[in-house]
Amino acid sequence: MLRKIRIAVSVSTAILLTIYIIDFAGIMPSWFGFLAKIQFIPALLSVNIVVLVALIIATLVFGRIYCSSVCPLGLYQDVVTYISRLVHKKKRFRFRKALTVMRWSFVIAAVVAFLSGLTILVGLLDPYSSYARFAVHILKPAYQAGNNLAELIFTQFDNHTFYKVGIYLISVVSLATTIVITAFVGYLAWVNGRIYCNSICPVGTVLGFISKASLFKIRINEDACNSCGACGRTCKASCIDTKNHKIDASRCINCFDCLDVCSTSAINYNYSFRLPIKNRKKVVNASRRRFMMAVGVTGVAATKLMAEKVPFTGNTSVVRKTPITPPGSLSLDHFSQKCTSCHLCVSKCPSNIIKPAFLEYGVGGMLQPTLNFDNDFCNYDCTICSDVCPTGALLPLTKDSKHTNQMGQVQFVMNDCIVFTDETSCGACSEHCPTQAVHMVDYKNDLTIPEIDTSICVGCGGCEFICPATPRKAIFVEGISKHKTIKLIKEKVEEVKVDDFGF
Repeated sequence: MLRKIRIAVSVSTAILLTIYIIDFAGIMPSWFGFLAKIQFIPALLSVNIVVLVALIIATLVFGRIYCSSVCPLGLYQDVVTYISRLVHKKKRFRFRKALTVMRWSFVIAAVVAFLSGLTILVGLLDPYSSYARFAVHILKPAYQAGNNLAELIFTQFDNHTFYKVGIYLISVVSLATTIVITAFVGYLAWVNGRIYCNSICPVGTVLGFISKASLFKIRINEDACNSCGACGRTCKASCIDTKNHKIDASRCINCFDCLDVCSTSAINYNYSFRLPIKNRKKVVNASRRRFMMAVGVTGVAATKLMAEKVPFTGNTSVVRKTPITPPGSLSLDHFSQKCTSCHLCVSKCPSNIIKPAFLEYGVGGMLQPTLNFDNDFCNYDCTICSDVCPTGALLPLTKDSKHTNQMGQVQFVMNDCIVFTDETSCGACSEHCPTQAVHMVDYKNDLTIPEIDTSICVGCGGCEFICPATPRKAIFVEGISKHKTIKLIKEKVEEVKVDDFGF
C-alpha cells in the first residue's frame, strides 16, 4: 500500500509540475506554481523558511520522501529504471558501499561555486532545475508539435479549439546542455538505479544526512528474515545489506519496493529511534580529509577564474556592455546569486524575449536568462516572469511597480538612424515607447528625429525591436547593473496623452 501511495503522489506531482512548466495556453492556474517553489534548492535560495522547515521536518519524521515523491528528477530516474528492468528481465541490484567522499565533494563544490559566483554549477547540480530545463527544451516543443497536429486535424472539421503555435529553438547551448545532462542521468539510472541521487545530487546527500535521524525508517526483522535477498535485489538505491541485515538510511529513498517483495514480511517501515552505541570509535581518514580540503581550495580558485565576465561576441545587431536581467531581478548581483537556470521564466514569457545566456554574464552565469528583443519586446503590463520564479531571483512585481521598474536604459546612435542616413520619416521607436522616453523632435526639412530621456526609460525594448535600421539598430537598450525606480512616470505619460489628443 505504501508503495502505491508513493507512486501515486510522485507521478501526480511530476505530471502537474511538468504541465505547469510547458503550458503555453494558460490552462494551468497560476497557483500551481507552488509545485516549483516547494523544491529544495529554490526554497533554499529564496529563503522560504516555511518550505525549508516543512521539508526538514518531513525528512526527520519520514525519511527522504522528498527524493521519492516530490523531486521530479527522481521520477524520471524511476521511469528509466523501470524500463530497463522490462528490457532486462533478469536485472538485479546489489548492495554497494556509500561513496561518501564523492557525495560530500559535490556538496562542497556546489557551496563553493555559489559563494564564488559560478552559479552555473549550482544550476547543473540542482535536480529541479535539471528537470525543468528538460521540460522546457525537450518536452515543450513536443507538446507544441502535438498541439499543432491537433489544430490541423480539428480545423478540417471546422473546429477551432486549438490554435497553431510557433516552435523554435530557444538556445543551442541550453538544448545541448539539457540533452547531455538528461542522457547522463538516464544512463546512470538505467545501469544503477538511483546512484545519481546517492552519489552526485547535493540535495540527496544533505537530506540523506538528515534522514539518519528520522523517526520512521525501513528496518529488517532478523528473526523473521529468511535471508532470501529479494529486498536487496530490488533496491534501486543499493542500500540494503542483506548479509548483515542492515539498511543505509542515508541512501534509502523510501520507494518501498522492498516491502512488496518480502515474502515473510520481515522488512517494515515503522517508528524507530537510535540506541546508544558503546565503544564506538571515531576514525579520521587523513587522506580523505586532505582530499576534501583540496576540493574546496581548487574549487575556490577555479570558480573565481571562471566567474570573470567574458565579452559576448555573438552575431547580433546589438552588442550590450551589460546584459539586461528580467524585471524583478533588482540587480545583476542579486540575480546571478539566486538564479539556477530552471528556465521557468523562459517557458512562461508570453513575448518569448527571455533567452538563456551564453557568455553575456560570463562563464559563471551561462544558461541564466537574459532579455533579447530580436523578435518582440517586454509587455508594459506583464509580470509573469517575476510571478513564477521559484528561487527569488525575480521578486514579484505589481503592474504599478512594473511601470516604474527600470531594467535598462535606451541608447540612440544618430548616425545609424534612417532619418539621418536616408533622410526619410520614421518615428516607429517613439510610437512603441510606453513612457515617451523616446520622443520625436524637429530635425530638418520637416523631418523629426528621435530624442531620448533615459530618466524615464523602463528598458522594455519596444524601440529596439521596432527599429528598422540595418545592419545595426539605431536605438537599443543597454542593461544596468542595478534596477532603478522611475519617478514621475505617470505624470509624463499623462502629458503625452494631453498633447496627442488636445484635451
